[in-house]
Amino acid sequence: MPATRLSVVVTRRLPEVVETRMKELFDVTLRDPDVAMTREELIAALRSADILVPTITDTIDAGLLAQAGEKLKLIANYGAGIDHIDVATARQRGILVSNTPGVTTEDTADMALALILAVTRRIPEGLAQMQAGTWTGWSPMANLGGRLGGRRLGILGMGRIGQAVARRARAFGLQVHYHNRKRLRPEIEAEHEATYWESLDQMLARMDIVSVNCPHTPSTFHLLNARRLKLMKPSAVVVNTSRGEVIDQNALTRSLRAGELAGAGLDVYEQGAEVNPRLRELPNVVLLPHMGSATVEGRIEMGEKVIINIKTFADGHRPPDQVVPGLF
Repeated sequence: MPATRLSVVVTRRLPEVVETRMKELFDVTLRDPDVAMTREELIAALRSADILVPTITDTIDAGLLAQAGEKLKLIANYGAGIDHIDVATARQRGILVSNTPGVTTEDTADMALALILAVTRRIPEGLAQMQAGTWTGWSPMANLGGRLGGRRLGILGMGRIGQAVARRARAFGLQVHYHNRKRLRPEIEAEHEATYWESLDQMLARMDIVSVNCPHTPSTFHLLNARRLKLMKPSAVVVNTSRGEVIDQNALTRSLRAGELAGAGLDVYEQGAEVNPRLRELPNVVLLPHMGSATVEGRIEMGEKVIINIKTFADGHRPPDQVVPGLF
């Protein structure tokens, strides 16, 4: 450990226990108030710090990295997704990038199932009636949703989170199907009782529910585009807890408004916090403000991973969660 403590800039507020530990270990600049940094503030941080701790709200592109100071040697991302960081350019400039994989797997899978239940059982509609005081009593035909048991769930992206969704889905009696860049090993397929579809188009046409659990990459941008959405059954539901860019939001809005899909549950959006207002109006759509990983436990664990990555780097070793360009 060098005699002079590393200077660390954190771009957003983190759990108090994480910030306290950072102050004990590093010369840290914490964020107050808790709002996203402007591009000018990010440039200033990149010029002054040994280590930057950004989040998904910070776009660290080539133009920004070109203005980084000579001190900057590590970008210790607070989060697993790194599509907001130009990892290749960082590496070219001798800046390592680390992330926090695996921490939010169970939390995000919980939210995927919550959205599936919310849409298929019309939970928000019932909640709205109760809050507005318009419910007049039980009726045999009121608020009818659909039973999960026996339905086909198509998981798009069968990594850690996709498999966690599959485990939960089986408990609800759903039939698990999946499309993935690579087919899982036979023993893993057997564990999840999952059916593999090499053709995404063929899978989509046969599913009752589709859960998006793949990362955003150039190859997955608008993977669910207008053409593919039209392949799905009018009774089908789409849920996305991964990245908004995987679905063409405008095409999805058109499909829902035309009755070509039964509903959708979204926790992420193509334009960040900007959501198509025509999507907001629909009663069969459940919209959440990127809450998939929002648990106290998960946020603390993410912070602990960031600290381990920084501490390991400070001790002269490769961060355990270093991101290798081209392999993420």
